[in-house]
Amino acid sequence: MVSEKIRILLIKRKMTMSELADKMETTPQNLSNKLSRDNFTQKEMQSMSRALACKLDISFTLEETGEQV
Repeated sequence: MVSEKIRILLIKRKMTMSELADKMETTPQNLSNKLSRDNFTQKEMQSMSRALACKLDISFTLEETGEQV
């Protein structure tokens, strides 16, 4: 799910995965592996949001009530 959003942001920002990896100070291969596993730490997601010039919102929503925590 997160990986799909990152790919959309790359298109909107006209940025390649290599460019994003460079801005995150990681390798394109490492970023590609994380995208394929859809496995990111909060720190990595914050780094991506800065590199993609966007705001990162992380929240939990209670299923029963729809309340965000």
